[in-house]
Amino acid sequence: MDKQGSQLIRGLEGVVAAETRLCDLDGTHGRLAYAGYDIEDLARRATFEEVCHLLWWGELPTAAQLDKTTLALIAARAIPKELIQAFGLVPKDTDPMRVLQAAVAMLGMRDPDATDNSRAANLRKAVRLTSQLATAICAHHRVRSGQEPVAPAADLSHAANTLYMLTGRRPTAVVAKAFDASLTLYAEHELNASTFTTRVIVSTQSDMHSAVAGGVGALKGPLHGGAGEAVMRTLMEIGEVKNVDAFTQKALAEKRRLMGFGHRVYTAGDPRAAILRGMAEEACRQSGQFKWYEMAVKLHERVHAAKTLIPNVDFYSAPLFYSLGIPVDLFTPVIAAARIAGWTANIVEQHDDNRLIRPRGDYVGPTRRAFGPLDTRG
Repeated sequence: MDKQGSQLIRGLEGVVAAETRLCDLDGTHGRLAYAGYDIEDLARRATFEEVCHLLWWGELPTAAQLDKTTLALIAARAIPKELIQAFGLVPKDTDPMRVLQAAVAMLGMRDPDATDNSRAANLRKAVRLTSQLATAICAHHRVRSGQEPVAPAADLSHAANTLYMLTGRRPTAVVAKAFDASLTLYAEHELNASTFTTRVIVSTQSDMHSAVAGGVGALKGPLHGGAGEAVMRTLMEIGEVKNVDAFTQKALAEKRRLMGFGHRVYTAGDPRAAILRGMAEEACRQSGQFKWYEMAVKLHERVHAAKTLIPNVDFYSAPLFYSLGIPVDLFTPVIAAARIAGWTANIVEQHDDNRLIRPRGDYVGPTRRAFGPLDTRG
């Protein structure tokens, strides 16, 4: 307790810091909904464009509204040529999340609404950033790989176009739907570390691009967005399905932390993981890389049997993303390309009813001390 009687809550766990109309997360019962719509319905039946509209405007779109939102997203896909040139100056081994953070800041320098925090301007920036982030991620990857960036295709959905810009190949309908659903599953998740970061930044009346750059920095950490990458590297370390048992026994004996299991909020299991599991199975089978799915399932079973740990969304996104041809170090940027919908919606919401977010710290250092001259300090 501090001198004002406030209670220290490490990591702000369970602290309610904002009211929101965006995300209803029931960790006790393992339920998740965006603006009242169950996540399973959205992932299986809606498109990512519909989910973006829902998060930005609070309602699922009509056909006419969806056409308008979709066309606005398509029109915003291009990024400045100077940004592509800048990618060529970046060391090839730079973490793509660091490049993405810089790219967001550079996009802010060219955005006509950069310093306008009105609701209308923020919604325009939300559309632009959602499209531009995907293009920037893919363009940087192509440049670092010694390839020309692939220009956006106006006749493809956001999900299909992202895969096309990344690989240069138009995805099948099944692959595009699986990726579209994964974007939806990652689009919003209440006051997670990166979303909270964006709200803290704009609570100072800073701008959307500054806040999103901060969100990218928070997502970069392995305890947040980097978990999926860690899961895939674990599966690659195991190598084959036959090695799972020996690996699990050794890892548990060494008390090794296995990423992709458990969640700070969900105590009854992450509902997104169950949806992704089915999609990962089909995508891995179609791509001819079914062993990654089999390996993940067997690791899940062995760890759950030994420790009763339940996988979270990152566990099954790893084999899914890998089977879609997404490089491992782009897993977290891809999550950012989905979470941008939620980040921007939270930024709009914070600006609509703002109060500076300024928690207190519980001082535990030395009591007040007398200042002594330099020659008296021992």
